[in-house]
Amino acid sequence: MRSQVMVIGGYGHVGQQICLQLSEVYPGHIVAAGRSYEKAEKFSRQTKGKVRPYQLDVSEPLFSDWMDKTKLVIMCLDQEEPSFAEAVLRSGIDYIDISAKGTYMEQVAKLDQRHIGATALLSVGLAPGLTNLLAAKAASMLSSVNQIDIGIMLGLGDQHGKAAIEWTLDHVHTDYVLTKHHQRKRVKSFTGGKRIDFGGSLGKRHAYQFPFSDQQTLPSTLHVPSVTTRLCFDSRAATRAFAFTRSLGMTSLLTVPKIKKRAISMIQSAQMGTDQYAVKVEATGMDGNKIHQAALGIKGRDESQATAQVAIAAALHLLNRRFQTGVFHIEEVFSLAYENGDFALVDQTTKEKRVLAVRAILLTE
Repeated sequence: MRSQVMVIGGYGHVGQQICLQLSEVYPGHIVAAGRSYEKAEKFSRQTKGKVRPYQLDVSEPLFSDWMDKTKLVIMCLDQEEPSFAEAVLRSGIDYIDISAKGTYMEQVAKLDQRHIGATALLSVGLAPGLTNLLAAKAASMLSSVNQIDIGIMLGLGDQHGKAAIEWTLDHVHTDYVLTKHHQRKRVKSFTGGKRIDFGGSLGKRHAYQFPFSDQQTLPSTLHVPSVTTRLCFDSRAATRAFAFTRSLGMTSLLTVPKIKKRAISMIQSAQMGTDQYAVKVEATGMDGNKIHQAALGIKGRDESQATAQVAIAAALHLLNRRFQTGVFHIEEVFSLAYENGDFALVDQTTKEKRVLAVRAILLTE
């Protein structure tokens, strides 16, 4: 009988949080997997065996010893191509991926046409994830939607995992594709600034286009002509510095391994910024000749904890019942509820709720 949950990258920053909380519900059935058995085993000892260790390299050929026992895989590592996900899904194992890479998600989405025997859930985390759910909720408040703008503020004082910092630096100097008026348009990252009001003490901040995958998938899942996601940091000076160096083309230096490594080290050790994050979603539509808007937001602390909590709630849903087979983004299967100060991930079919223990509040206008 399949009962174990394999968390790939389970001894990493986000993976550990997922493993620890799921092991409280399913002790002994949660496995922290990755290329380093030493790191996995050390983490397992810290959990007093509630989380078990396993050595697994997703780039190497798969063996069936663990697949025969596994009900769910949670992927916490970025990948370039979907062969691992395809092997998992073809084996009838459900799959959750917290990746924010749009090109990879497009490849996984194509697996839906290959008669897979399980459920794949993408866009699971803060961005994408909560951003998708907020966008869907804002869009539902209007009779028609022409444009969705998503603003994300990340805290430089957060205890980011190295992988999260590396991902951000990798995408400061890049081009990517978004959808405007039903047309795919190539834009430069950290350009196209817009002033976004995050409310309260955070106030108005300039945020810049950034290749979060939500803007690449929402036009299809929500049937919206235009979606743009922008990023800023809690440090206004840091945001301005990134935008200025991008305008000069100097962010290309971050593609040099030694410089990028140094930048990651500086960010991890810098005593600047806070651990706050915020998301603001604005949906715009027309009703006759009048423009209508709906806005929602979230303000919280510790973005990695938010990503982990969304993955945990989604995992508990998938472990509780069998979902339709295929590849889905989170907003296609779940909705977001907020009652009495608590967020919950709601199964759109059964209406069952799983609490999201995020340190955050809902912002409304």
